[in-house]
Amino acid sequence: MRIIVAGHTAVTADEFVELALGTPLELWLGVEGESEMERAARMDAARDILAENPELPDRASVVAAETVEALAPDLFNVVTLPRNASRRVRAGKRAAA
Repeated sequence: MRIIVAGHTAVTADEFVELALGTPLELWLGVEGESEMERAARMDAARDILAENPELPDRASVVAAETVEALAPDLFNVVTLPRNASRRVRAGKRAAA
């Protein structure tokens, strides 16, 4: 399946989110092994972006929900499993004894 966001083709889910939000995921999630100075700079940049784009958290939620809806429709396809009647009878006999 090809996903095109703002004229760019997203190959992976990460690319889709980055294109939809307009920021790299590493800005929000960090990178393994980053120093405290790198983390502080990343957090400052994230705060600046949020200050300039207060709708970004809502947009991120919409992107996440649309992605789940489009790519994993069976995720919420819940089926109730039948209960085993013999299991209930055995449990009841033990409790009565």
